This record gives sequence, C-alpha cells and structure tokens, in this order.
Amino acid sequence: MVDPTSDHHEDIDEEEAPDCAVCGEPIANEVTHRVSTRIEDGSVHTVHFCDEGCEAEWHGE
Repeated sequence: MVDPTSDHHEDIDEEEAPDCAVCGEPIANEVTHRVSTRIEDGSVHTVHFCDEGCEAEWHGE
C-alpha cells in the first residue's frame, strides 16, 4: 500500500494503489482521488474514494 499522504495520481501501479471504498476500483493516477481520515480509539483510519460521487455515497449524502 502506498503512503496515504503521497500523491496517488502520480505514477502509481494499480497493484499498489488503494481501492475505492464504494466501487472497489483501484485508484491509480486519478486526480479525482479523495481521502476521508478520522481518528477512532486512538488510531488513524483512512478511507479512499475514486471521486466526489463515491465519497458522497459513502457518507450517505
């Protein structure tokens, strides 16, 4: 897995790219990539989305 703070849209192989939490597609070299980060029980959790639409769907908007 690639460091979630890195630029995912620059030269990332699909095998190393995070998957969208909604549609499951790998997010490789996409400028529309979104990340939601939260702290729960003292741990950082990140969720990746391929675009704004998938992020909105995950949040129930």
